[in-house]
Amino acid sequence: MNLVDVIEMHIKTLLEESNSNKVLLRRNELAQYFGCAPSQINYVIQTRFSMERGYVTESQRGGGGYIRVIRLDLAKIEKLLPTLASLDQGGASQRQALDFIHWLLEQQLISQREAGIMSSIMDRTVLGLELPFRDGLRARMLVAMVEAILGCGEE
Repeated sequence: MNLVDVIEMHIKTLLEESNSNKVLLRRNELAQYFGCAPSQINYVIQTRFSMERGYVTESQRGGGGYIRVIRLDLAKIEKLLPTLASLDQGGASQRQALDFIHWLLEQQLISQREAGIMSSIMDRTVLGLELPFRDGLRARMLVAMVEAILGCGEE
């Protein structure tokens, strides 16, 4: 087993031991623990903990920097896809969109920052269209953002 595999196994073990399906890692500490360069930790995170593999990663650079690895609950995502399809077909009111964004946040599929950005562009004054066009546009934008976050639209 090579070092990349060992680091991946270690991070997956930490995730298993976590009650929240997420773990906060310090790149330099991990590199020191495994006797490797911090760039090797970056490589493992980028290649083994991608969206396509069911993970979301967030990083904070600098002296107190960290990497947060979140394991997505695939059952939650599977429940989400039919809702997205129905929104895309029928449109979404501002309240429906905000409720949906709040649900995504509660499920830890998006961050507080992402929720704020998404919510701000769902506002009727920002969209500036009359009904029913406004609800249709809102739904298409919401679906596009969620697909981008989940990596569904990538080819």
